Amino acid sequence: MAIFSSLFAVFMAGIVFLIRMKAAKKPTSAKKIVLPPVFMSTGAFMFLHPMFRVTVLEFIEAVMIGGLFSILLIKTSSFEVRNNDIYLQRSKAFVFIFVILIVLRLALKTYLSRTIEYGELAGMFWILAFSMIVPWRIAMYVSYRRLQREINEKS
Repeated sequence: MAIFSSLFAVFMAGIVFLIRMKAAKKPTSAKKIVLPPVFMSTGAFMFLHPMFRVTVLEFIEAVMIGGLFSILLIKTSSFEVRNNDIYLQRSKAFVFIFVILIVLRLALKTYLSRTIEYGELAGMFWILAFSMIVPWRIAMYVSYRRLQREINEKS
């Protein structure tokens, strides 16, 4: 099960990466920034099942690591204005950091699976991912709104 979930995580990361690269070719919108964490939030239903519940300490650890990882994503995500439209800027650093985060995630999962049960570990990694994505998307939204105001003031 751990191997399957790791392969699935790599597959999903590849899809996210492709979507991100494709998104840089089209103007972005507030909706495109806000909706991914909203959709991901439905994963919290997993915690209704006792197998996925985590301790307070595991929750705090996952949130802290997710917050640290989000800093890397925030630093490598920026926008540019082209023809009064806002585009997500492509970044070679984003690609590099994204791959490192996936490898680090797999290494942590492999190491932690020795001492933490599968369900708890799955819960921790969902919390970590959500704690990484939400601050990143909030920072992107704030940056997007700032650029949008600048465009509106010039018009």
